[in-house]
Amino acid sequence: MEVLRVQTVASKSKDATIPAMFVRPETEQPGITTVHGVNLEVPIIDLNEADEGKVLQEIVEACKDWGMFQIVNHGIPSHVISKLQNVGKEFFELPQEEKELYAKPAGSASIEGYGTKITNEANGKNGWVDHLFHKIWPPSSINYRFWPKNPPSYREVNEEYRKYLQGVVDKLFKSMSTGLGLQENELKEGANGDEMVYLLKINYYPPCPCPDLVLGVPPHTDMSYLTILVPNEVQGLQASRNGHWYDVKYVPNALIIHIGDQMEILSNGKYKAVLHRTTVNKEETRMSWPVFIEPQAEDEVGPYPKLVNQDNPPKYKTKKYKDYAYCKLNRIPQ
Repeated sequence: MEVLRVQTVASKSKDATIPAMFVRPETEQPGITTVHGVNLEVPIIDLNEADEGKVLQEIVEACKDWGMFQIVNHGIPSHVISKLQNVGKEFFELPQEEKELYAKPAGSASIEGYGTKITNEANGKNGWVDHLFHKIWPPSSINYRFWPKNPPSYREVNEEYRKYLQGVVDKLFKSMSTGLGLQENELKEGANGDEMVYLLKINYYPPCPCPDLVLGVPPHTDMSYLTILVPNEVQGLQASRNGHWYDVKYVPNALIIHIGDQMEILSNGKYKAVLHRTTVNKEETRMSWPVFIEPQAEDEVGPYPKLVNQDNPPKYKTKKYKDYAYCKLNRIPQ
């Protein structure tokens, strides 16, 4: 059975009509629910700032107050990020039948592969996005079946990006650990260290004739510890602040950091997962490259023991990550 891809729908939707499955109820339509003309002043943190204490304070405050921030001078060369973007873009520009070679197998319990999320949203709506998921770390978790062979440099480029990315993850975990009053290595060790899974997703949001009526991805918090996202220059990321939706300003060469559910749990609520969504563009294709830093399926995640005491009891249950994910994806209370 042929699966309907959004890229195919978009290529046929040149006029102002799109299938009803993509049209959001008015309470979710970005044309109505966005605070227009205002960019959210999400913290922008310079990791190369000489005053390390200042950087630490900024990261900790952003984790507590925002659940997201952008980092510049992060140590990943711009040419490494450009190559990551180029090979991802080239993959999505391949003929449809070639992309389908990497499709998520029907009935697969894994998320990996090329695909389009057929909704399990409560309102039965679809997001205006196609995607490619595959793990890039650790080696024992990688399934190269879902890594495109075309363009030929795809694997090399992704592996180079991952090497640099691990340095960024280490820096962030150290700062966030110190900010909780722990030793700088404790938080990462509590998250199972170098066995954490790095799950790459490439989001492809083709132009849409009715961008005010649809969402690329609906409101959600990420399930990860952290998400590190490379966007392209097309505006689309929005975050919720005080119950309102705002555009998050695109900052060239910045990485966008999201605090995810597992970090909120591990920190016993000190750090907050950010509620966010994505919009799409009428003229241009938006793409993004989030990497979700996640536990292994069998890892148990709960509040870090040193952050729990009589005055600060655990706010979350300890459970296996696979059980957490199952409940979240099926909208079962945790």
